[in-house]
Parts: sequence; C-alpha cells; structure tokens
Amino acid sequence: MKKVLPLLTSTAYFPPAHWFAAAHQLGDWRIEAHENYQKGGWRNRCRIIGPNGILDLSVPLEKGKHQKKPVQEVTISYRNDWWREHEQSIRTAYGRSPYYEFYAEELFSIARQRPATIWELNEALINKLSQLLQLRVPPVSTGDFVFPDDEGYHRPKNLPTSLLPYPQVFSDRFGFTPGLSVLDSLFCLGPQAKINFENLLDE
Repeated sequence: MKKVLPLLTSTAYFPPAHWFAAAHQLGDWRIEAHENYQKGGWRNRCRIIGPNGILDLSVPLEKGKHQKKPVQEVTISYRNDWWREHEQSIRTAYGRSPYYEFYAEELFSIARQRPATIWELNEALINKLSQLLQLRVPPVSTGDFVFPDDEGYHRPKNLPTSLLPYPQVFSDRFGFTPGLSVLDSLFCLGPQAKINFENLLDE
C-alpha cells in the first residue's frame, strides 16, 4: 500500500481553500511551529474577492526583526482597529453569499478577543474553520522544525490551487476565481464545501 504523506504548511491567516482540500483528502495536516517568521506567503495575509476584484487582507504586526523571530513569538499590532476593517471587507465581499450569516460571527469573534500573537490568532481560526468544514482530522503543530529538503510531506507549492468551479458571489463579473481564502468556499458552499474538496488531488 502506498504511504500517504501528510500536508505540511506554515501557519496562515484564513488559509487558502486548497490547503483545506488537500488536508481533508490526506487526513493529516501538520503546521510548522518551529520556523522563524518569514515575510510573504500567507502567515499574516489572506485573499478574498469583492465587488472590485481580488483583495488581500493583512494583519499588521509589531515592528521588529520578524525574520529572525520564532513564528510563535511574532506579535500583532493593535494600534488601529484593523479587525474591524477586515470584518467590513469580508462583509462587503460575502454578505450576500448563502452561508455568510451562519458562520461569520463565530469567526469574527476570534479576532475581537485580540490574541497577542499571529500564531495564536491563526491557530484559533484554523481550528474553528476545520470544525465548521468537518475536516477528517484537525491540524496539528509540528514537534520539531521540518527541514525544507525533507521529502516526507506534501507542500503547498506542489498542490493544484483550483477547486471544482462553484458559484461565487461575483462570478457574473469575474468568472470563477481560484486560489482564494477558504472563506470563499465556506460562505458560498457551506456544508457542500467538503464535497468540493474531495476532488482536488484527483487531477
């Protein structure tokens, strides 16, 4: 029997939907807990689509040498009410979606609690999203640092990014847009999102 490799990702803020799809199919998702913070990627950023097209939302971080700081120690800046701006952007993008009203408040309440670090915020969001999406297994943090040349994992760069097309809020303007945050699948598909996820690795 062929060994199924687990998915390994960085932490992420409202991660891309195809990460959840791969994790659901593989049944094993590890989140790198021992890396140093790196700019770029999805560690403090997510991508949604609104009436004006693609929009990236970024969580502001306290200034410092993040590149050399363990990811679990990187602190969030609350000098402005960024989470309110994110809520408004998400509401504008998905307020008319079929399942927005069922899930939005549960997710918004997490940032309103003002977690101290990006790791804490992301962990709470990912666990809640996994619960709402009914993933086969919840993601777990790595016990040690996983080196980039370790071939024992599936990694995001090797995953297909496009799910099976489904009706998005602004499909009439932009067609189907792949590579978005899992928020798009959750709000547009609700319980059907998990069924959509089951086809990602079959391409």
